[in-house]
Amino acid sequence: MGDTNGQVVAGGNGKGNRLDQLNSPRDVLIDKETDSLIICDQGNQRVVRWSRRSGTTQGEILIGNIHCYGLAMDDQRYLYTSDDEKHEVRRYQIGDTNGTLVAGGNGEGARLNQLNEPTYIFVDQQQTVYVSDYSNYRVMKWYKGAKKGIVVAGGQGKGNALTQLSNPQGLFVDTLGTIYVTDSGNHRVMRWPKGAKQGTVIVGGNGEGEGANQFKSPEGLSFDRHGNLYIADRNNNRVQRFSIE
Repeated sequence: MGDTNGQVVAGGNGKGNRLDQLNSPRDVLIDKETDSLIICDQGNQRVVRWSRRSGTTQGEILIGNIHCYGLAMDDQRYLYTSDDEKHEVRRYQIGDTNGTLVAGGNGEGARLNQLNEPTYIFVDQQQTVYVSDYSNYRVMKWYKGAKKGIVVAGGQGKGNALTQLSNPQGLFVDTLGTIYVTDSGNHRVMRWPKGAKQGTVIVGGNGEGEGANQFKSPEGLSFDRHGNLYIADRNNNRVQRFSIE
């Protein structure tokens, strides 16, 4: 806090596929256990790890041959990643390169055992996987070991009604099972209580624009420990903070 200049902690050596380079990184998380960053290096079709210790000049490849989009880690340090070309989510033990299929994996489609361009993911303490199913305009919930998922938000086609989503992205689920999702195509953020048939708009939803209550294709979403909501407002080239009641 208080810094006006950022510090490069991974990449920064131009676009490329060397171990000291990244190409279109999509998502990042911190692995506290090893004090490292795990990065979805989408343009290089790999997941890489960079130590946060000073003097680190390159990363190491954890998973190759994956068109990763979203990342998550559960309490047992299993790593989850969505693949928006294979339309699946896999779970990996760190060091394992094959992983276990936990959602989708039955080709592109809209059936309950399929996904269509999964993007962001969230994993709860029971290893239940929530997926923003981008081109199916829905959020899916897959219990551990399930062969198909459950629609928990959207799933009523593309649209801007309170029962619909348009290209869902960033995702967070609280301990009550309430879903917070960035409804990118509708330029709004929605909250869906557990079991609800429709959501409520908590920020945005005032058309596409640059106002303080507007977004242009918002994407990533995050909460701090005080309950403030942060939104990556992609096409406005800014991050906005909101205090949610």
